Amino acid sequence: MTSNKTNKNNLSKNWEKKCLDNLFSFHGGLGISREQLGNKGIPYLHYGDMHKGTFSSVSYDDYTALPKYDIKINGNEDFLMKDGDVIFLDASEDLTGTSRCVVIDNPDNKPFIAGLHTFIARPLDNSLCKWYKKYFTQTQDVQKQFERLSVGFKVYGVNRNSIKNIVVSFPSDIKEQQKIAKILAKWDEAIELQERLIEKLEIQKKGLMKKLLMPKKDWKKTNSTKIRLIDLCSAKPLYGLNEAATDDITLPRYLRITDINDNGNYVYQGAHVYCEDDVYILKRNDIVFARTGASVGKSYLYNEADGELAFAGFLIKFSIDPKKADSRFISYCCNSKEYWKWVEINCARSGQPGINAEEYSSLNLPYFNFAQEEQKKIANILNKLDIETHLHFQKLELFKKQRKALMQLLLTGTVRV
Repeated sequence: MTSNKTNKNNLSKNWEKKCLDNLFSFHGGLGISREQLGNKGIPYLHYGDMHKGTFSSVSYDDYTALPKYDIKINGNEDFLMKDGDVIFLDASEDLTGTSRCVVIDNPDNKPFIAGLHTFIARPLDNSLCKWYKKYFTQTQDVQKQFERLSVGFKVYGVNRNSIKNIVVSFPSDIKEQQKIAKILAKWDEAIELQERLIEKLEIQKKGLMKKLLMPKKDWKKTNSTKIRLIDLCSAKPLYGLNEAATDDITLPRYLRITDINDNGNYVYQGAHVYCEDDVYILKRNDIVFARTGASVGKSYLYNEADGELAFAGFLIKFSIDPKKADSRFISYCCNSKEYWKWVEINCARSGQPGINAEEYSSLNLPYFNFAQEEQKKIANILNKLDIETHLHFQKLELFKKQRKALMQLLLTGTVRV
């Protein structure tokens, strides 16, 4: 690789800039919902499939596993995708998703449908090599162009006529395009491997939880095999702060529902908060629960490694008494299949779904009456798996950052190959 930061003339000589309209013809997808799909007919690429993983190309193995649409082909329908076509989304919940595209790897041009909320960009010539097209919209400049054309609030949309004037840059030498694609493909492979490892560990954890959180014959039981969450706590439940977030890093970090990921881990997003009363500062054995919205039921067990955390008003704190229970064990119980069934039943209110402090207090934890030593053993087994998963997740995030930085360098000609 060679740097090209100072040699602007060389860059302009060897790189081209073109509007998408000069590179592709555009065709709409076939708007069929999931309910109309089955196991027979022609493979159908739904916009939801394009949001999965890296998914920057669709190969034969990918599309044979997709749902099918039972339709007879009468001629050269525009919604049928061909080898080398680029598929764009016309809707995304994520603003950066509007610039997302996949490339079709279908050398035999077998029938394959571009589906709901997608449209096809069909190459007019051979200016771009097949695999380079996986990445050509992923520079900061091109993404900003897409963002300016995106409309909407919670769901963002672009139409195929509006993006025709988007300008992309690329090396005129096909061999250089191929080299760039080959380098970035290595990072794609590493990311995909990490995602598969994480998925495998998460499946393993679900299986272990089902096995370990079920009762055993030798567990000592009293008259009841269940106990209420509030009966395991050292204090009454507490609602969080109703303060606005700030970026002042001298203040405690602010834990909001959006800062808790699907695995129950804290993800720092730069939010801090002014907090006068330390009852809102989380301590060891504290568990917070999301009380409203789409995330109701989500929980987080405070980890001292996450630093000083003040929790927000849409969260409710329960402080587990270590003399009564192992807080890690309780946290795992609150991520079990049985727990989520309880959430589904109890949050079914009119209007906004929610579970309040009183309702969480009455949560019955199943099969609890056995020695805390057994709880700790179970928690240690599951925690070990969590640590391994978290390490793989950190590695995944590192690969994604490296890939993003590489794309910016290689796809702008800043670094030449």
